[in-house]
Amino acid sequence: PAVPLAARCTLELRHLRYLVAVADVGTISGAARRLFVAQQAVSRQLRDLEREVGVPLLERARDGVRLAPAGEALVRIGRSATASLDDLVASL
Repeated sequence: PAVPLAARCTLELRHLRYLVAVADVGTISGAARRLFVAQQAVSRQLRDLEREVGVPLLERARDGVRLAPAGEALVRIGRSATASLDDLVASL
């Protein structure tokens, strides 16, 4: 039988944080500045995330990026997951 995506997924919290930052700022370079990392690091992590989930998450253009439908869905989940984890860490 086929192994479900969730069982073989190596998605990391960093991937979600980077995607959310890109969604908030609208550009990969802006997200990199917000996250205090190199633009190439954000680009690489987003490509890895797209490869991991198997669908495009961003629509890239010269003036920035837009979320593809799958990206919109993952950003909603990412916001919730990162907020929950931030709350957990703050309560420790």
